[in-house]
Amino acid sequence: MGSNGHPTRGATIWPQQRDRARAPRPRVQLRLDAPVTELPRITTTDVRSLRKLGLHTVRDLLLQLPFDWESFGAPTPIADLTSKSEARVLVRVVSAQVKRTPRRGMLLTEAVVADELGSTMKVVWFRQPYRADQLRAGDRLALAGTVRSSRYGGLEMQNPHTERVDERGPRWVGELMPKYHLSGKLTSRKVATWVDATLHLADQLEDEIPEHVRRSHHLLSLAEAVRLGHQPETDEDWRRARDRMGFAELLELQAAFLMARRRIAVERATPIPYRQEVIDAFKAGLGFELTRAQKRAIWDVYKDLEQEVPMNRLLDGDVGSGKTAVAAAAAAMAHHCGLQTVVMAPTEILARQHLHKFRAYLEPSFPNLGVELLISDLSAAERRRVRMSAASGHCALLVGTHALIEEDVQLASLGLAVVDEQHRFGTRQRELLRQKSAGGRPHFLAMTATPIPRSLALALYGELTLSLIDEMPPGRRPVETQVMAPDDRDTAYELVRREVRAGRQVFVICPLIEASENLEARAATVEFERLRTQVFADLRLALVHGKMREKDAVMRAFRAGESDVLVATSVVEVGVDVPNATVMLVEGADRFGLAQLHQLRGRVGRASLRSYCLLLADDPSKTSLRRLQLVAETNDGFRLAQEDMQLRGAGELLGARQHGMSDQAMASLQTPELLSEVRQEAEALVAADPDLTRWPALWRAAELRLERTSVS
Repeated sequence: MGSNGHPTRGATIWPQQRDRARAPRPRVQLRLDAPVTELPRITTTDVRSLRKLGLHTVRDLLLQLPFDWESFGAPTPIADLTSKSEARVLVRVVSAQVKRTPRRGMLLTEAVVADELGSTMKVVWFRQPYRADQLRAGDRLALAGTVRSSRYGGLEMQNPHTERVDERGPRWVGELMPKYHLSGKLTSRKVATWVDATLHLADQLEDEIPEHVRRSHHLLSLAEAVRLGHQPETDEDWRRARDRMGFAELLELQAAFLMARRRIAVERATPIPYRQEVIDAFKAGLGFELTRAQKRAIWDVYKDLEQEVPMNRLLDGDVGSGKTAVAAAAAAMAHHCGLQTVVMAPTEILARQHLHKFRAYLEPSFPNLGVELLISDLSAAERRRVRMSAASGHCALLVGTHALIEEDVQLASLGLAVVDEQHRFGTRQRELLRQKSAGGRPHFLAMTATPIPRSLALALYGELTLSLIDEMPPGRRPVETQVMAPDDRDTAYELVRREVRAGRQVFVICPLIEASENLEARAATVEFERLRTQVFADLRLALVHGKMREKDAVMRAFRAGESDVLVATSVVEVGVDVPNATVMLVEGADRFGLAQLHQLRGRVGRASLRSYCLLLADDPSKTSLRRLQLVAETNDGFRLAQEDMQLRGAGELLGARQHGMSDQAMASLQTPELLSEVRQEAEALVAADPDLTRWPALWRAAELRLERTSVS
């Protein structure tokens, strides 16, 4: 078994397959397109959980491979177990009873088990009192999990993988167990059971990779990759299955991007010609000098706007790099040509911030350029006034949230659509925004404040041309970043008090919303109560997390200075502009990615005030602290994103499923030359057959990508 949890060469993952051959089970009569509701022994709760993962059919289930494996090895005698080790044991139940924990009153099942040599140990299942009724003295069990020292002496396992076994031995709690992405009350064993019941359908899957491409890259067929990806025999099987699935996904994406570009190329937008007097007036009213990177990006945009082919550009810049000024320059040019601009943001608080910035950037030089706000929080009378202003053309720039794409919102002459934090919106939402144009298709500019390595940007947003703002405005004061061990918490708290006494405000970030039995990270709700009652009882504290309905109101109140300390999860990672905030204290910083920590750090230092980012690590090991030290050593978000991609993978950097990409596709991006090869193959296929009629499976897969993923 390798250190990465994958099968070692020659290791058999499914040793019990010999038993299956002796006792074959009847196959479930299913089809690939059958809904998951037809899977054996599935509940309505299971169906909801699978759908949350994007798994709606048997086909979807088979195409999602395990993302990792748990290794427990051969069964170990209890006498040979050691604390903090991963182990598998075969035991008999001696006794089982329900207990209640003394402090929190939590119900649990506690059992004593013995192996064939007579050695005993304790097993505890938290919040599973029903297990006591299921276990009888003499029952044979296979258990796998982490061995711990019991506080009452001896060893114990807590919430282990559990399987009742007969004389043939364990079926699922084997030497290696697949780990699937889960939701709700799903377990990997449940998913593996459904996969096992439907794996014979793999031969019916249509292979989207043309055969000549498969041969030239020595790739498995789709059926082989699915079988070996779910139930490999060796490390080589696992690697080849993952590589094949990753290649296919990237090929689908690149083909989809090429198809999207071809479609955009035949559409027509109203050209917006460049006028030097407009940019001169814009720069004169800004009150600051544009950076070289901003000027490059503005020139990229202006060159696109002059064309009849609609602009389709992604503007990627670090927090505070000045992306909004680039969008404002484009809006000024559109206004000069009598065209309107819309700017869509994912939250009301970010939309309000854009409103103030666009007015500040544009109104000094263009007094007739009216900027309005449209969000759901407006009064009915105000919404009616703004809609009429947009429909009549009096409003030149309309800023808003999802309210912009409602049916009753019309624009007289939309020429430019801007989407901020564009990955927060689905394809359909962005398309509805573009359809607000009564004439041709509007030019489109997407913006993101998440620095993305170029190879990843090409994979995720290959249908968009890319502009990078990789330079910060002069005079912006770097945030002083300190990495602190758990013992330094009091020092961090003293800095918080000092800044609040000086009239400043503070963010405290926690990695979880609620306490967990399995994770020791400080939860936002628990930490809020502790800080409010024990540490900062004399300060004004507020709490915000993603599950709160009123989070925008809490953030607005914090920005208005109504609280001193905001305890939050990473919901504040993007789009919160509080110039008076000078301290970002991150609990459990080792649980965040480097790029995410950089985004959090960007919430402070937004004025000329001296600001601090304190990274408190739960894990005080040298490895953990050295990784965090990278954040302290550089303010370059693109460099940190590249490091994050190498250390944690592209999926950890941006969230694989958030972008419609599997783990294996994200892993493939670790080798940029592979992406280059895939792009060349996609270009050759489309050049030979623009409509992909010779490769219908690839065409269907690419079309599905255009519907489901972040492709515009």
